[in-house]
Amino acid sequence: MKTPPKPTPAELDLLQFIWPLGAATAKQVHEAMLKERPDVAYGTVLRLMQIMHGKGLLIRDESQRSHIYAPAVGKEAMQTNMLQDLLQRAFSGSAKALVLTALRSGISKKDREEIEKLLKDGDQQSAPP
Repeated sequence: MKTPPKPTPAELDLLQFIWPLGAATAKQVHEAMLKERPDVAYGTVLRLMQIMHGKGLLIRDESQRSHIYAPAVGKEAMQTNMLQDLLQRAFSGSAKALVLTALRSGISKKDREEIEKLLKDGDQQSAPP
């Protein structure tokens, strides 16, 4: 499978709105974005979506009058791809270094408790019976 292109920060921001929608017109994406960014222009959203389609970040259904756009790659797959890239470029492939850096940068008590539970549950699953 071909590695998806890396989105720019603006493209990644737009994907955060379109992933929950699944498939949507530019107008629907614009309306979703307006709730958080009242100053975003429809033309800007449409143009960015057209660029993202050209790059392969979005797929487009042109069978209706209003084109329907959908993410070419799911959120989890994109996050995994971007994490792998970061892991290689910034941490020489060391997941341990990445995690330790993230933990040192400060996390909330709730996040720490969730991480500890995940680690504990993982240990129990891998322990012999």
